[in-house]
Amino acid sequence: SESLVVCDVAEDLVEKLRKFRFRKETNNAAIIMKIDKDKQLVVLDEEHEGISPDELKDELPERQPRYPSCAAEKTFIVYSYKYQHDDGRVSYPLCFIFSSPVGCKPEQQMMYAGSKNKLVQTAELTKV
Repeated sequence: SESLVVCDVAEDLVEKLRKFRFRKETNNAAIIMKIDKDKQLVVLDEEHEGISPDELKDELPERQPRYPSCAAEKTFIVYSYKYQHDDGRVSYPLCFIFSSPVGCKPEQQMMYAGSKNKLVQTAELTKV
């Protein structure tokens, strides 16, 4: 399944993810993405600055469609957060989060599952 690519990543999103990866800001931030079913592209849905993990969770309603005909919301998220290590060092890891509530049609589940690896590779993410 690693070679399976169902949806490509929109060019403007590729650039946004590259800039996000090398951002200099020290606040928590998130890029929320969805699949444009008609274009078969992963596209930007929302951006958030200064968002805590709990606030991010609240931004993702469990049963609200992101695109037509989906009974539940499936989402890709890249999240940058401030992490304080035990030895006092601070880092800002990027994490990839795949939100997949129960209720989407099998077709949409396949679109997201088949696009996840391509998005992870495109964004050069290591924590999935």
